Amino acid sequence: MPAASRVAKIVMVLGLSAFAFLVTFNNLTDYGSNFAFVSHVLAMDDTFPGNALMWRAITDPIFWHIGYWAIIAGEGITAALFAVGGIAMLRRVNGTAGEFGRAKRMVHFGAAMGFLVWFVGFMVIGGEWFAMWQSSTWNGQAPAFRFYITILAVVIYVGQPDPD
Repeated sequence: MPAASRVAKIVMVLGLSAFAFLVTFNNLTDYGSNFAFVSHVLAMDDTFPGNALMWRAITDPIFWHIGYWAIIAGEGITAALFAVGGIAMLRRVNGTAGEFGRAKRMVHFGAAMGFLVWFVGFMVIGGEWFAMWQSSTWNGQAPAFRFYITILAVVIYVGQPDPD
């Protein structure tokens, strides 16, 4: 019987994969909803009137689509990396501590990609560069925070050593 902590780690990683997959799937099948979000953030059309950061606004729809596809790709890659990591851990659930530890490799890459999407993408670029924090309607910082904090908490737990 595998250790409960190993099972918990696998469930958490596969849960992150499922989440990132559903976000990707939703963005692909309901492209317009979140495209509107991306376009408003990049256009900065709901930030404080007359703010001095408006020179950063991107108003060309081609760049809105490029930005949105970059987000979707990052979410999809996150889902795939967590899935590969979770499956690798599952295959080594009864292995030695070293085998199980090596199986976690892709989980760390998945966490890094998820962090890039939801922290760097939404907090740094969207939140600060495009002043998303100024928008009462198009501010995705709180959901992004929940996503990347959950990812970080899981990867910290998964990264803890496992006994034989």
